[in-house]
Amino acid sequence: MTRRTSSSRPLKVLIAGGGIGGLAAAIALLQRGFDVEVYEQAGELREVGAGIQISPNGNRALNALGVFERLRDMSIQADGKEIRLWNTGQTWKLFDLGDEVVRKFGFPYMTVFRPDLLKVLGDRVRSFNPDAIRLGARAMGIRQDAEGVELTLEDGRTARGDVLLGADGVHTKIRAALFGPDEIRFSGMVAWRALIPMEALPRHLARPVALNWVGPGGHVVHYPVQGGKLMNFVGTMEGQRWDGAPWNAPSSHEECLAAFAGWHDDIQTMINTSGSLLKWALCGRPFLDTWTRGRATLLGDACHPTLPFLAQGAVASIEDAVVLARCLEKYAPDVEHALRRYDEVRRPHAYRMVRGATENTQRFHNAALASPQTAVEFIEREWQSAAIGDRYDWLFTYQADNVDL
Repeated sequence: MTRRTSSSRPLKVLIAGGGIGGLAAAIALLQRGFDVEVYEQAGELREVGAGIQISPNGNRALNALGVFERLRDMSIQADGKEIRLWNTGQTWKLFDLGDEVVRKFGFPYMTVFRPDLLKVLGDRVRSFNPDAIRLGARAMGIRQDAEGVELTLEDGRTARGDVLLGADGVHTKIRAALFGPDEIRFSGMVAWRALIPMEALPRHLARPVALNWVGPGGHVVHYPVQGGKLMNFVGTMEGQRWDGAPWNAPSSHEECLAAFAGWHDDIQTMINTSGSLLKWALCGRPFLDTWTRGRATLLGDACHPTLPFLAQGAVASIEDAVVLARCLEKYAPDVEHALRRYDEVRRPHAYRMVRGATENTQRFHNAALASPQTAVEFIEREWQSAAIGDRYDWLFTYQADNVDL
């Protein structure tokens, strides 16, 4: 079988990082008969309590992993997407997100609680192998030779396998071990995140709709999660300062209100109604010419961190996982060729997504939005249906489970 070594034992794949991308990769590989070990630095599988949007292409990939239906039962299919103007509240309907999306793309557009997604993925990994996930194991570096690759952990332990996947996020150690250090780049933007009990919101805000408020220098996104029990709130503002790691910190209502001073009363209400607030520095890294070296490669935020302005960061990590596993299944035991092919297939697509998310900054934050007169013209030009299709359809039609390898 192609997923075995020449000695007929299953190929062993070491995965550094037990986040969304790492667990998705573990599932995709375990489905295909690989031996998988996941090394996660935390003492438990956990995600910061926040929302995530999963577009049809992401749900197609989750379906390939066998977790789509369970996650759908825990999630929300929002009725639609709307744009609102930051100060007047004027509203434009963008598109429906219900049956119309399923008819067009084959899968729904869902809003999900991140911890729910991580739990579903973790449970699926453990259904294949209860011992596959090793917690309290921080990946620090690698060594490789013609026969295999060795992962070094912070406590001095090592693990040896045939393949290593660096799925250890934007603050990755594996990326530096493979390609040398590069600087994490602060974008100048900070995002405030909060979860708001739906019952605490006025009725006109407690709607099953994904809303994007756009304004000069900033924007706000909110949408329901956890079966509609919570409203996920994310407010992003340019022109901020950040002194360095750690890249998130607790914030106060006063600080967030000051950042969005002058914005519509609905925004002020949501900030005041929220519980605890966290602020995050939005960061990126330079593009790499390749993600792969020898028997090791990267996936997810370790190789393509992105601004969250296309709602594709986690989705792209899941797609990476499916394509990577398919490449290894097709080309192993020639591991190096399999990883090169994964790189050739996924890197151009992922970097196009990153560029598209960056370009959306000017659509969300444009100076033309400062004036109601110029704002209306700008929104009706930039957010008309043909323009939306150009920006999103190529993403939503992507089929990680079927793309040519």
